[in-house]
Amino acid sequence: MSKKYNKKISDTNVRLGLVRFAYLHVFEPRRNVDGTQGKYECVCIIPKSDTDTVTMFNEAFEAAKRDGVATKWGGKLPRNFQGGLRDGDEKEDPAFENCWYFNAKSNKKPGVRVLEDGEVLEVLENDDFYSGCYGAVAVNLFPYSAGGNNGVGVGLNNLIKIEDGERLSGGRTAEQDFGDIS
Repeated sequence: MSKKYNKKISDTNVRLGLVRFAYLHVFEPRRNVDGTQGKYECVCIIPKSDTDTVTMFNEAFEAAKRDGVATKWGGKLPRNFQGGLRDGDEKEDPAFENCWYFNAKSNKKPGVRVLEDGEVLEVLENDDFYSGCYGAVAVNLFPYSAGGNNGVGVGLNNLIKIEDGERLSGGRTAEQDFGDIS
């Protein structure tokens, strides 16, 4: 299934799917702890069994690392290097079990679409795109060196919802809370 959605746009710019979206801040930027505006961001979860998507991410990651060695880090990989896929089995969250994950961020609002009956449509309501749904994400991987930190970051470009999934946000629906009132 992932081969259908995966696409190499350039060495460091790829479309990955089917991923599961979590911790979504794609309609409004996340607020920083001090109350200032943060970035648009999401976490993308990839099953470890989806070797096509994992390989595509890793190839773009390696290309961004090579770029960093050539342009940012003086010809060698820094000791305090950061980045890459993270192991979901190290999180205490069942949604991440047997999965890899990465964070993608952007200063610019990403395009958010939904695939519905074979058509790509703009998401009109935030409830149509939620933590737990599945889709594809376009990202660009880039080397960085800032404040003593060095690594490969993942820039968030655009997202598309392809399938519904169990919501990860928890809580109850209004129907669950008020459905018995008449």
